[in-house]
Amino acid sequence: MTTVDDGFEHLVSENRIHRSIYVDPQVFEAELRRIFGRNWIYVGHQSQVPTPGSFAASWIGQQPVILTRALDGELHVLFNRCSHRAATVCQERNGTSRQLRCDYHGWTFRLDGTLIAPTFADGYDSNVFDVADYSLGRPEQVDHYRGFVFANLSPDGPTLQDHLGNAAEYIDLFCDLSPTGDIGVGSAGQHRYGYAGNWKLQCENGVDGYHPNFVHQAFLESAAPDGRAMKLFHGQSPATAADLGNGHALLDNRPNLAAVHERALQRTEEGRELHRQLVDRLGESRARLVIQTNGGQGFNLLVFPNLLIIQNQIRVVHPRRVDLTEIDLYPTTLAGAQPALNAARLRAHESFYGPAGGGAPGDLEMFRRVTEGLKVESMEWLPILRGLHRTVSDADGTRHGHVTDEQPQRGFYRRWLEAMEPPGKEA
Repeated sequence: MTTVDDGFEHLVSENRIHRSIYVDPQVFEAELRRIFGRNWIYVGHQSQVPTPGSFAASWIGQQPVILTRALDGELHVLFNRCSHRAATVCQERNGTSRQLRCDYHGWTFRLDGTLIAPTFADGYDSNVFDVADYSLGRPEQVDHYRGFVFANLSPDGPTLQDHLGNAAEYIDLFCDLSPTGDIGVGSAGQHRYGYAGNWKLQCENGVDGYHPNFVHQAFLESAAPDGRAMKLFHGQSPATAADLGNGHALLDNRPNLAAVHERALQRTEEGRELHRQLVDRLGESRARLVIQTNGGQGFNLLVFPNLLIIQNQIRVVHPRRVDLTEIDLYPTTLAGAQPALNAARLRAHESFYGPAGGGAPGDLEMFRRVTEGLKVESMEWLPILRGLHRTVSDADGTRHGHVTDEQPQRGFYRRWLEAMEPPGKEA
């Protein structure tokens, strides 16, 4: 029987993964340190803190953080932990405030993290206590791309741009559908759910083109009774799956949907106006590519380790325990677009990803069944063989396969293993 004590390289290979990576608390604790503690992690979007005094709370692994826009307009990422006795200073997921106050002993901080003053200040000797030493902590690195804010707990490693690599182009396509090139996150609300299983199940699933025709068959057949929707993820579909490198992955359905998206935009005056705006801003060629992609409706993107862009949404995976995961889903709006277009985006999101939608409930039930099945100890390995023989590699390192192939999963776990056992460092 293989265990974590044998080293992580024994748990993942090009064609299979060991059950312990989903159920072993030691593996989970190592992931928090080596993946969430050493990589760029998405913490929020700039549009969630639109005005001075805005804040939005999130996590880096299990560590609570707050994205703030200070009163001078500057963005900050702060640890949600009082510098006195460690109580959290922000209890809401988002809102506005001129300051952050710890309710335990009343210490109050500006939105840039600096301590204003301790309560009952005469109890502190200025010879041993300096207010400047007690600001809220912050990650070692913070950077942003197209409004997506990332933080890194480590001072080392690649820049955010290098980390995003080939995934950046798809973030661009997602944002460029807006007349201004900007998206809105949070203003339309969010969905939040959890499941009793490992966080990686959701990451795998978001870029798995093998399951929709089975898990989501009822929805697909009702959406298109003529069978067209079932052909999107059929064995003969022209759609593709890709390992983009750095653990990022893609399901690309544009071969099926590009022409559909172009026609749909011309059916309404709002769509025709958006087309004109995009051509003016991007030029005819780029505008057509953006329209054919139609934001995330043309693809599913996984940004390693736990950010997904799917259809109109940003989905963030939060590991809570080895067997507990929480998910935030944020439907996005297009800045500068007609209200009718944004309303249509939200209705499409609700129909599949809402609490009563045709997608999320089925996936969650599969996560439950997988977690139950993983209790079988005598069957140690899970194969990720599908499409291995038909991989096509590009010069930029992207590895392509059929949409039903397990190319995304192989890429994710290739990077997982690198992150868990960095070259030249001890495990």
